[in-house]
Amino acid sequence: MGLLGNAAIVGAAQYKPEKYQTAPQMFHLEQVADLANQALQDAGLGLNELDGLVISGPQFHEASIFVPAMAAEYLGIEVNFAEVVDLGGCTSVGMIWRAAAAIELGLCQAVLCVIPARMAPLAPNEDPAWMAEAMRYGGHSTAFGAPEAEFDIPYGHVGQNSGYAMITQRYAAKYGYDPVAMAKIAVDQRTNAQYHPDAIFNGKTLSVEEVLASKKVAEPLHVLEIVMPVAGGAAVIVASKELAAKAKNRPAFVTGFGERLSYKSPSYAQEMTVTPLAQAAKQAFTMSGLKPEDMQAAQIYDCYTITVLLSLEDAGFCPKGEGMKFVREHDLTWQGDFPLNTHGGQLSFGQSASAGGMSQVIEAFHQISGRAEGRQIKDCDNVFVSGTGGVMSEQGALILQGG
Repeated sequence: MGLLGNAAIVGAAQYKPEKYQTAPQMFHLEQVADLANQALQDAGLGLNELDGLVISGPQFHEASIFVPAMAAEYLGIEVNFAEVVDLGGCTSVGMIWRAAAAIELGLCQAVLCVIPARMAPLAPNEDPAWMAEAMRYGGHSTAFGAPEAEFDIPYGHVGQNSGYAMITQRYAAKYGYDPVAMAKIAVDQRTNAQYHPDAIFNGKTLSVEEVLASKKVAEPLHVLEIVMPVAGGAAVIVASKELAAKAKNRPAFVTGFGERLSYKSPSYAQEMTVTPLAQAAKQAFTMSGLKPEDMQAAQIYDCYTITVLLSLEDAGFCPKGEGMKFVREHDLTWQGDFPLNTHGGQLSFGQSASAGGMSQVIEAFHQISGRAEGRQIKDCDNVFVSGTGGVMSEQGALILQGG
């Protein structure tokens, strides 16, 4: 039961991460069209071959409903499959497996998965401070009737930092805590970013000492263990095996996936140190017939260093409670024995809102297709990819294999 591995990523495009104040503003529809054009060119396919569309909806500027129809109209295409995915940082992973499933069901032959994440121009009556207001409480809802608005926010549990710090403290109490090992995650990924020309921290090296000397945002998390939000956007083309055969690049076939949602706020997690990825990754590996030791690289969602640590454990790369030992004993750079987030991860490549997770998908595709420039892993055929939304709330996994 599951995917047969007959759909593949064949093309991709992403904007260079930039600070919001310097990035060009574009309507989200413009970004969709631009990213689609770039991704199709990368794949060597035509617009007329697109008959599926998956898009992120909640942050879409020009519409709050009927988003796929508006985007299809703007692109000038007619589709047999349309979907809006709202899974935060897990959106990208969720898009890919849904597109692959639709293709294998025979609904369509080529699906555009796209997330615009540059700022759109404001209308004359729009408040320019809306983004700052929206970010004040992170992913928590302040709407009347929302459980978080009643039971979390009034007691100081606001934003993402407090939630991830709470999870980290729980982990430390249960398994111990090595701040040097945690800093090493950020440092190894920063090393990888030096080999990606588009990484926002390319040219800016990092040491363990610098991570530990950076200010603490929420005990025990340092600012250099936390992503810096940037503007960006990304798209990939998922196509049938038949179209993949004529595409320009070596395809990355989707052979396994898993997805798990357990809660919205970690206040309601049964056990904070065991994440939904444990079930999602198990399903993905079982579906693909592969095991963690078969992976040549892991592109793991990394909004915080603790996200990486828990994901390594729950995906099965090391036993529960031994993540810090695993990090100390392995070289996580692209040249190392366990290549992790070879583009720098979101910590050093950049996190462009919900499109941030697409950088992991695209890096996996680039590694498999042999186009990872100066950071190419030798003989890269199998890659694990994860996505995380909310505060370890929504998680997904993909197994991608070279064709």
